[in-house]
Amino acid sequence: MKIINALLLSACFTTMVGCGGGSGGSANTNPGTTKSSSIQSSSQVSASSIANSPVSSSSSVTSAVSSSSQATGLYPGYNSNPLPADTTGMESSALQIASKIKIGFNIGNTLEAMGGKSETYWGNPKISREFVAFVKQAGFSAIRLPVSWDQYADPATAEIDPDWLNRVKEVVQYCVDNDLYVIVNIHWDGGWLENNVTPVKQAQNNAKQKAYWEQIATHLAGFDEHLLFASANEPNVETAEQMAILLSYHQTFINAVRATGGKNAHRVLIVQGPSTDIDKTDRLWTQMPADTVSNKLMVEIHYYSPWNFTGMTKDESWGNQFFYWGKGFHSTTDTAHNPTWGEEDTIDQQFKLMKTRFVDKGIPVVMGEFGTGVRKNLTGADLQLHLDSRAYYFNYITKQALANGLLPFYWDIGELLDRSNNKVLDQQAFDALMNGTTAQ
Repeated sequence: MKIINALLLSACFTTMVGCGGGSGGSANTNPGTTKSSSIQSSSQVSASSIANSPVSSSSSVTSAVSSSSQATGLYPGYNSNPLPADTTGMESSALQIASKIKIGFNIGNTLEAMGGKSETYWGNPKISREFVAFVKQAGFSAIRLPVSWDQYADPATAEIDPDWLNRVKEVVQYCVDNDLYVIVNIHWDGGWLENNVTPVKQAQNNAKQKAYWEQIATHLAGFDEHLLFASANEPNVETAEQMAILLSYHQTFINAVRATGGKNAHRVLIVQGPSTDIDKTDRLWTQMPADTVSNKLMVEIHYYSPWNFTGMTKDESWGNQFFYWGKGFHSTTDTAHNPTWGEEDTIDQQFKLMKTRFVDKGIPVVMGEFGTGVRKNLTGADLQLHLDSRAYYFNYITKQALANGLLPFYWDIGELLDRSNNKVLDQQAFDALMNGTTAQ
């Protein structure tokens, strides 16, 4: 989701949401600028990959492959020792892996923290082996690791600091050791890709995308199918022209990972919809990228709707904040802050769009982020109603996501689970999430 400055907003609303910068405005995404603890972020074409695509178009595939060929020349090549393809431990399809994930957990505001070249720069402790084990014990089946790479790379050569590659590998190992599926992405990362899905930046960004993924994939090549790679986070896309450019970024990602060989030749990869917004994805997505193997791709969207409930921090002339969500949780005394849109019927309709477009065609959908925090300005009965409605919101999203074949990953920045003491901090929210996974 789009992220907003904590210093401005912490007085009224703490939350777990976060992601990249850029424009938004639909039911799923909204604008923001910085990450915080308050409101926040020439491949071979296989026939089966085209046949399984939501829209089959060989011209689209040809265009994407051609566009991704721009990813050369600006930086050195980092795929210096490609390996023979290895299927050992990589036998599961994307659908088979999806069937093993009931609910995922984002370790947010940590490895992706920008500005200080430190995972603790945004206030969270370093990710520990003990905490990852606690996430597994708590009932989560997967972890999403948002990661920043650009600040750890030489701007002239795009070479990533080996110490940082080793640190990310260490955390991935924690996850795999605990039988957790783990997604490693290039997150907002200062917006170099997220905010520049444009013709002007296309060649440069494809070159950087290639350089980074060659290094990431090579360094993490030894992990089995528990490790998944994700091309980006929330790429800002509003038009068909931008969607074609985004497809080239995704194609470069897939080409780079596959070309390293070994287990990466069969690893499940995740590509993001435009702005990870459901409506935009349904409207603008025309073709899955080409792949050299079949049934190894997933699509990612995020869900922070209605924004009035999940991120809006003051009443506006065009509408008020929503403090209470769900038809059974409307206030009788604070009616000005009851929802006027975006409740259960919206979730039902939105998730069905993704089921019809992707899941029913055999392409799993990762709902890589969802969440919202507590309205700290409320007290008494209003606060309790808000908390109860918030728990219902989490439960409903989790339940309906799974019912439609979407894989829900909760966004947390240290407010649901205590990363220092390995305990649940928000029991009501936690129970709502977990109960949602069993209500199928």
